[in-house]
Amino acid sequence: MEYDKSVINRLKRIEGQIKGVLGMMEQGKDCREIVTQLSATRSAIDRTMGVIVSANLEQCVRENVENGEGTDHLVKEAVDLLIKSR
Repeated sequence: MEYDKSVINRLKRIEGQIKGVLGMMEQGKDCREIVTQLSATRSAIDRTMGVIVSANLEQCVRENVENGEGTDHLVKEAVDLLIKSR
């Protein structure tokens, strides 16, 4: 699968968030601030996983439809993958 530039940019922003959290820790910032930033990072990661799974699902469904194959199992696999990631 080829990954969209927007997904790569999302991950670079997340990388920046993590570096920011490390900096906050090194500065001895309050744990509530750090946890808030980590929570935001986790949400960004969750959204990015959703984008990746949905793009992959769309591509796989399109290929299966073109080949005359069923798609129910693809949706189940995508949902299972998202559930497992939690």
